[in-house]
Amino acid sequence: MPTSPRSSEPTEQVDVIVVGGGNAGFSAAHAARERGRSVVVLEKGSKDMSGGNSYYTAGATRISHHGMEDLRDLIEPDDRHGVTEVPVYSAEEYADDLRRVTNGKNDPDLTKVLVENSQDAVRWLHGLGLKYELMYHRQAYERPDGTYLFWGGLHIGNVGGGEGLMADHTRVAEQNGIDIRYGHGVTGLVSDNGRIVGVRYEGSDGQAGELRAESVVLAAGGFETNPEWREKYLGQGWQNAKVRGTPFNDGTLIRAALDAGAVPAGDWSTCHSVQWDAFTPHNESNRELTNRLTRGGYPLGIIVNKEGKRFADEGSDFRNYTYAKLGKEILKQPGSVAWQVFDATKRPLLRTEEYDMPGISVEVADTIEELAAKIGVDAEALATTVREFNGSIDLDIVWDPTIKDGRVAHVEPPKSNWADPLVQGPFYAFAVTCGITFTFGGVKGDTEGRVLDAEGKHIEGLYACGEMLGGLFSENYPGGSGLAAGMVFGRRAGSIA
Repeated sequence: MPTSPRSSEPTEQVDVIVVGGGNAGFSAAHAARERGRSVVVLEKGSKDMSGGNSYYTAGATRISHHGMEDLRDLIEPDDRHGVTEVPVYSAEEYADDLRRVTNGKNDPDLTKVLVENSQDAVRWLHGLGLKYELMYHRQAYERPDGTYLFWGGLHIGNVGGGEGLMADHTRVAEQNGIDIRYGHGVTGLVSDNGRIVGVRYEGSDGQAGELRAESVVLAAGGFETNPEWREKYLGQGWQNAKVRGTPFNDGTLIRAALDAGAVPAGDWSTCHSVQWDAFTPHNESNRELTNRLTRGGYPLGIIVNKEGKRFADEGSDFRNYTYAKLGKEILKQPGSVAWQVFDATKRPLLRTEEYDMPGISVEVADTIEELAAKIGVDAEALATTVREFNGSIDLDIVWDPTIKDGRVAHVEPPKSNWADPLVQGPFYAFAVTCGITFTFGGVKGDTEGRVLDAEGKHIEGLYACGEMLGGLFSENYPGGSGLAAGMVFGRRAGSIA
């Protein structure tokens, strides 16, 4: 339970405490500081382990916009801009995508605020000094005529990816007088007659302390690093998932908020989980490789399990709309392992930053049977899968990875788009497992980030943003909407804290 203040002990007082030094937390801190508030960011990680999950991302940020001309003043110059097509992505499309991928379980009020304020939030951060670019390396293919077409509603990202995002946030915070305290793990909230008036923390030296404030903004992520909570809320088998990002998001602050009277919100039974390198050493919370351990090229090939069988539709939609749900499907497979299989014609199209990283889990062979032997799969089973897949494709439809081309493999499960026969050796098998990014369950807040109790009233002094704010996502997730939500709701919380 939150403690009451001890009046006999003098404690440090500031205006706003932000718990968690990721993208959402810094967005809240910037907004509060712009109002002249004194702001302290308490970050559990040391300086070289800071940045939350945001550090481990590719920096992709989903915003609504009206096409290339609407983005030009936001992004860094690039010689390719003149031969690039960036489709309009309206707020209505954004909202439809959120509804579609979550099967309608997204909170409509939070959704409306996100999609209508996403571009403005990025413009605000850009004005503070954060840098953005078109994500050619992830979201566009070069067409035969030398032009580029962006796809999937996700077009911009931070220069330098997640590392660049957090370096920019930190630089801006320091320039504007925000006090960042590393190695400060917040252990609980301090209350006074129901109002939150501060936090308890433990420093990296083991010393405990308290810090008081008019407002506390919680931006400390979900519970994905807590194996007991993963098993309790996500289900059996989730102990096998690899933690992609920060090792510090264990649900401590979610529990503290619930103890203070907050109510849970969002889908506590699902999470963001991706296909992740299975066997590379140190494939959890890797600060050097970060997002490069993701394997997002699967729409160009097939995915098979240890039995040599396909188990998912690799082409049901653009990668942006399917990558965050396929990790859990691999978790269900024997040994929680699968292989992405490509032939020589598709290998050059796989993104360099993901498929050419050092120590990657890959096997290469001249024939499918030889490949099966190398990955420990029955050769006849894999050969049968590939043969039936190859023979089921309507070859009259032109294969085109820049659109949903409707080139279907009529097998079970089908591959709904981008089906192409695997016939040209050498063949490649990349081992993947489930990488958990963040959990979808959190605390209930309004559209300003005020944390609510069971009666729907604001718990005075308490705010939440980022992955702690439940309600936006369920089952699945449109790529880039997490960073956008952190910016939007972090800014809103900081603007009133």
